[in-house]
Amino acid sequence: MKFQIPCGQKKLDLTLPDDKVVGVLESNIGTMKATGTEDEIVKAAMAKPYGGTKLSELAKGKKTCTIICSDHTRPVPSRHIIPFMLKELREGNPDIDITLLIATGFHRLSVEKEMRAKFGDDIVDNEKIVVHDSANPDSNTKIGVLPSGADCIIDKVAANADLLVSEGFIEPHFFAGFSGGRKSILPGVCDRKTVMGNHCSKFIDSPYARTGVLEGNPLHKDMVAAAKMAKLAYIVNVVIDEDKKVVAAFAGDPFEAHLSGCKFLSGYCQVKAVPADISITSNGGAPLDQNMYQCVKGMTAAEATTKEGGVIIICAECADGTGGDGFYNALKNCESPQALMDEILKVPQDETQPDQWEYQIQSRILIHHPVIYVSRPEMKQTIEEMKMHYAPNLDEAVKMAKEIRGEDATFTVIPNGISVIVRA
Repeated sequence: MKFQIPCGQKKLDLTLPDDKVVGVLESNIGTMKATGTEDEIVKAAMAKPYGGTKLSELAKGKKTCTIICSDHTRPVPSRHIIPFMLKELREGNPDIDITLLIATGFHRLSVEKEMRAKFGDDIVDNEKIVVHDSANPDSNTKIGVLPSGADCIIDKVAANADLLVSEGFIEPHFFAGFSGGRKSILPGVCDRKTVMGNHCSKFIDSPYARTGVLEGNPLHKDMVAAAKMAKLAYIVNVVIDEDKKVVAAFAGDPFEAHLSGCKFLSGYCQVKAVPADISITSNGGAPLDQNMYQCVKGMTAAEATTKEGGVIIICAECADGTGGDGFYNALKNCESPQALMDEILKVPQDETQPDQWEYQIQSRILIHHPVIYVSRPEMKQTIEEMKMHYAPNLDEAVKMAKEIRGEDATFTVIPNGISVIVRA
């Protein structure tokens, strides 16, 4: 059997014996067919909102409105969403004072060039825009306490609005279940203290903190509570295809619309695990495999279908290296992944460290599976320092994996690990 595995801007060729390949796990996202233009899909969703109340009706009698928008790290097609939200708000209330609040979460602040690329010059030049800063306590305010016990501290621009709405997109998420909806609030516009509390070791350790899982997921529970405390009233969330084009949209009640979007996407992404001795995956190629931090996501798909002690091979260019010093140093300096995990699980909720959730999940994988990275030669030392194995190409990686699991080892291939929800 022949495969092509994304890695950076290229695809790596892989040939395996037919009788040794027990599973090929691929999403059906490529089969999504749009029913109109991107603009038409969004407008149709807004015309028939979940919950029945249009944005124009919500705007009536309100002095101020904050629209929470995605930041530069998310491929949300904002040009096809924000103009229609602005138009409908002003149709309902021509005098409403609107602010766009960029939901940076725990990321760095977006810069003007990135906002122009995302929204277009017209919106940047003519609308009021504020970039959320999770590290600035003066710009954030406490609005309550989450079910977990963590303080819910959000941006004042969101907290003080008469009407709070948001845009976003829905994709599988490796510990929050899905992106979109309530994530616009937490982590989107929350103070770093709240983000850290939500991403604590106890929550990440939950068996329900997994891709495509909402029910029983403690992170999701806190996120929903935060959205309710913030009085998020309306969302426009989209599903995008492999070309980042809108193929479906869900508008209206933040919880009904989001849940419908998640169910819709599950129909395309859900695959059944096929346990194997060796699993081969990727992070979908560039730009999604730009660093090792991001590539933990692709590995979790392989984790869900690899036998105990089985080998995970991931193909990733990692053009930007590790993606975080905290992530790199934690794995480099630990005695072993198990020792690191033991340490992490002792960290109290209010003392969660930056990147802790990422190296916790990486440690969880390494405790059960040797990981072989197929990457550029410059990454060899870093990969080995982080308790993983380096291979210069896929053939060498397969050879190394067979040395661990034996010549009769079976394979499951996941060409794009971040596009699937693997179910047992």
